[in-house]
Amino acid sequence: MNYELFIAKRIIAGKKYKNSISSPIIKIAITAIALGIIIMLISVATAAGLQYKIRDKMAGFKGHIQIVNYDFNNSDVSTTPVKKEQDFYPKFNDIDGIKNVQVFANKAGILRTENSFEGIVFKGVSTDYDWGFFKDYLVEGTIPDFNQQRVRDVLLSQTIVNRLQLKLNDTILATFIKTTESKLPSNKKYVIVGIYNTGLAEFDNSMMIGDIREVQKLNKWTENEVGGFEVLLDDFDSIEEKGREIYSEIGLTLNKKTIVDSYPNVFDWIKLFDNNVWFIIIIMIVVAGINMITALLVLILERVQMIGILKALGSTNASIRKVFLYNASYLILKGLFWGNIIGLSIIGIQYFFKIITLNPETYYVSIMPVYISFTAILLLNIGTLVLCFLMLIIPSYIITKINPSKSIKFA
Repeated sequence: MNYELFIAKRIIAGKKYKNSISSPIIKIAITAIALGIIIMLISVATAAGLQYKIRDKMAGFKGHIQIVNYDFNNSDVSTTPVKKEQDFYPKFNDIDGIKNVQVFANKAGILRTENSFEGIVFKGVSTDYDWGFFKDYLVEGTIPDFNQQRVRDVLLSQTIVNRLQLKLNDTILATFIKTTESKLPSNKKYVIVGIYNTGLAEFDNSMMIGDIREVQKLNKWTENEVGGFEVLLDDFDSIEEKGREIYSEIGLTLNKKTIVDSYPNVFDWIKLFDNNVWFIIIIMIVVAGINMITALLVLILERVQMIGILKALGSTNASIRKVFLYNASYLILKGLFWGNIIGLSIIGIQYFFKIITLNPETYYVSIMPVYISFTAILLLNIGTLVLCFLMLIIPSYIITKINPSKSIKFA
């Protein structure tokens, strides 16, 4: 029988324990643990949610990795075509973890109405395109069907539609500059069949999605010429590794560009979330630990008589310390229990009801995303329990200073 645990349970269950002088301090310590785990859970969930949502949106517009010519500039406009017939298209045979390989071609242009105009990048895609991303952010209309002979259907963002005072199924006039300077601009009419809103202002302000055959005609390219290839991965965390593998598989005239390489400032910014989260976790554990140390010392001083009696009966300092450490562990677990209940409830409310909103121009999302895994929850709880417990070991040595004869006489 573990008599230290038995005594700790009797202390916890006793009415005197619940109505003792230390009771308010114990409640404060439990509250500190609960608040700490609540704040840590919310911090991890919001940071991970923002990271995953932003990078998924970037990949939705650009793919995880682009395969283009070496002279492809950073203006998002395809200038030199790539042959569509490649060994890696439509599938990399020797590389695992690739979800899809899809062709694309971009063309800069201007959308015009009688009263206004907007500069756009016309992104042409084909039947191999993965529409999963745009289906999630489609607010009106449908996805274009490119299985027809000629498709002039396009997707436009709600931002551009509102600025040009357009609506679904309207016909829009687009002007494109010819590649040969001696020729006049080319005017084309397109039908808005779908309106999307991703909240990613950098792309929503300029991107129009349509048939790649239109871009090929505008650039005077053949059906076998495209602007490049977008590669979608199963796991974003493997982007650097897959980027190296893809580079080794493509031709000497081609280059690979990951979205991390294309938008380093954005990804450096979202990496800072991890530093902020670690800072919050450290602060919360320190605060919770200090409160638990205070509660433990008060518990020990309140039980000086009991400690003296246990020593007189032959208990060692180590055994008595275990009693109080078991007691303190119970308080930590109680705080963790309520903290998890409240914290996960707050995360769930935000996930389902989307109460907290953000400025998309600053955070690239309009609603605060949340994401937390079971592993993260487990690590936070175990880490808090272990670290707080370790912080209590040294203060518990005060028990060794208590003299049995004096403590019993004092009582």
